[in-house]
Amino acid sequence: MTNKLTGIAASDGIAIAPVYLLVDPDLSFDKKSIEDSEQELMRLSVAVDQAKAELENIRQLAADQLGEEEAKVFDAHLLVLSDPEFLAQVKTLIEEDKMNAEASLGQVADMFIATFEAMEDNPYMQERAADIRDVKQRLLAALLGVELPTPATIDHEVIVVARDLTPSDTAQLNKKYVKAFVTEIGGRTSHSAIMARSLEIPAVVGIEGVSQAVKQGENLIVDALEGQIILQANEEELKEYQHKGDQFKQVQEELKKLVASPSITSDGKTVEIAANIGTPKDVEGAIDNGADGVGLYRTEFLYMNAADFPSEDDQYRAYRQVLEAVDGKGVVVRTMDIGGDKHLPYMKLPQEMNPFLGYRAIRISIDKPEMFKTQLKALLRASVHGDLKIMFPMIATISEFRQAKSLLEEVKKELQQAQVEYSDSIEVGIMIEIPAAAVLADQFAKEVDFFSIGTNDLIQYSMAADRMNERVSYLYQPYNPSILRLVKFVIDAAHQEGKWVGMCGEMAGDQMAVPILLGMGLDEFSMSASSILRTRQLISRLDSKKMQELADRVIKECNSSEAVEELVNQYLA
Repeated sequence: MTNKLTGIAASDGIAIAPVYLLVDPDLSFDKKSIEDSEQELMRLSVAVDQAKAELENIRQLAADQLGEEEAKVFDAHLLVLSDPEFLAQVKTLIEEDKMNAEASLGQVADMFIATFEAMEDNPYMQERAADIRDVKQRLLAALLGVELPTPATIDHEVIVVARDLTPSDTAQLNKKYVKAFVTEIGGRTSHSAIMARSLEIPAVVGIEGVSQAVKQGENLIVDALEGQIILQANEEELKEYQHKGDQFKQVQEELKKLVASPSITSDGKTVEIAANIGTPKDVEGAIDNGADGVGLYRTEFLYMNAADFPSEDDQYRAYRQVLEAVDGKGVVVRTMDIGGDKHLPYMKLPQEMNPFLGYRAIRISIDKPEMFKTQLKALLRASVHGDLKIMFPMIATISEFRQAKSLLEEVKKELQQAQVEYSDSIEVGIMIEIPAAAVLADQFAKEVDFFSIGTNDLIQYSMAADRMNERVSYLYQPYNPSILRLVKFVIDAAHQEGKWVGMCGEMAGDQMAVPILLGMGLDEFSMSASSILRTRQLISRLDSKKMQELADRVIKECNSSEAVEELVNQYLA
């Protein structure tokens, strides 16, 4: 019998393919005494060989499909498997204590993990704990005869179903084969949703219990236009959704005709529609969709997709690649935004009750100036290859901006002394995502070159609602008049000082919000590449003067999201 489950439509499209369950398997085991240690040593040896072969295969696939940089994370795992001291201690427990291989491995691995994590004065060694943990999991799976889900090895069309997708998961996914995402948690601004839009893959999120509802390999329909998935579909339904998918593709093909068109309103006002990217590979999608530039380059993915802190040269090459690819168009680079839901396996962050309000982004950068200066040096060196703009995230106070700017000036002096060239026309701005900064925008505007409004966090902080929590998702209201008033104040404050304002949150591509933002005078709309052409088409049909009237009425008359939507629909009718 057909079964429909409903969630949140996070990235448009229709997909039909077999399920690929990306869930952690049961790796529990009993500690047992053994009589034949030779047989147990042979089991361990076979497991080690199997794990090595798997990792070498995964590494090669990742290098071929995703690039050498993303594949490096597996080198550290292979080194652990070749460490004679690690394996020798496991073998000793098997031989001398007559302990089964699973228990011996678990005891030694846990000891190594605890030892490395305690090395607070040696960050490099501390970072190895994550590698040991991953290797322990792979070896246990081999010993128990359990298959680990490995996204990098997917070689046929599938729909990935998971509780959530981490950045390391998405780094291994090949767009050629992954036709859709379905996750149990998250909303339109969760990491998996943003990545789906960046990869232009349909996604439905927030379907509680979906991992238990589907079976590995069974056919699944994902309707990411309506936010539904269809299990056990009959022939009639399959034909219906194949037709719906074909219609969607036809609409996308029509939009492709706008790739080379300017972003201009019906009455001749020009705006900029830029792309949000996470890696240099994403630039291709931005260019294919006619982006006017890059309004947000999330540089933390350079760190998240690496086995260790990326070097200055590694970062320089990545930034240069993006700048050269866009051929003179502007690129707004956000400095590292680690923390919150974005973690580095090799960097130990404090356990916090609410990491979104804790030690993250610019707070880490200012606290670790040498790490920050490495990134700033790479950015400055790359600036000679295009129109680079630097943006500091998570700024709450004027003092934080000044500290970050001071470090940038310090790096400039160091490069001057080393006779290293950099552009002398780099604009430096901040992301407005903390309400305190939005309220003080008139003062910030006197010191920065530009603002980019990060609505994903601005909304959740203003509404006191975790954007990853489905139970309070009703409070994630981009059209709430309180949010719109903050946005209007920021835009007006910047323009008063002759500065430009962009928006790089998901709201920038929201078809209900775009008319209001246009009327407020937003200069740059930066969004997932998949939203660019649809937004360009919408803007081409809008009269900027009428939208200004709309924005003024929204601010003065509306007291709820529903009232805003009703008014927008009246103007678009």
